[in-house]
Amino acid sequence: MFRPGASRATLAVAIWPSATAPAVPRVFLLMLAGSIFIALAAQVRVPLWPVPMTGQTFAVLLVGVAFGWRLGAATLLLYMAEGILGIPVFANATAGPAVILGPTGGYILGFVLAAALIGYLAERGWDRSVWRMALAMLFGNLAIYLLGVPWLAAYFAGIGSEAPLQAAIAGGLVPFLLGDGLKLALAACLLPATWNIMDRLRRD
Repeated sequence: MFRPGASRATLAVAIWPSATAPAVPRVFLLMLAGSIFIALAAQVRVPLWPVPMTGQTFAVLLVGVAFGWRLGAATLLLYMAEGILGIPVFANATAGPAVILGPTGGYILGFVLAAALIGYLAERGWDRSVWRMALAMLFGNLAIYLLGVPWLAAYFAGIGSEAPLQAAIAGGLVPFLLGDGLKLALAACLLPATWNIMDRLRRD
């Protein structure tokens, strides 16, 4: 019987068991596939009002859930390295160290923390329950904002804003809450449903 604190297989392990391929090539291919998925999702914009929703944060959290905390965090570090080295993987096909050092750099750093956190929870079965998956997604989004909003506030302070924290909250948090809520609801339904399908296939 599953114990709440015990580690469980991630989706990546269930779909591609580690015993079926050499460890190093398998890990590298998963990391590469994950970073490409995030890069592609970063270019997707859903025209919602008042602020369009992008697929980047959703992809980051999905990678964390599917890969677990170690591989998820490593994949996001690879994604960051690709962007720093000049590969246009960031939103709007941007790249370079200036993106990390710019106003959105804190959010990108927060991706690593979020992938690790939500991956850790997924390894403990949170991705198999609708309510726990919703809570995990909430924690993952909070991790992104925990680094992203103060970083943005520091940027506003650097350009002379009189109320940098309020400006960061108004511009880098509030407009995205609706989209985050929609992504949370989607993941809360999608991940447990995926596990249910896989469990049925294994029984058949």
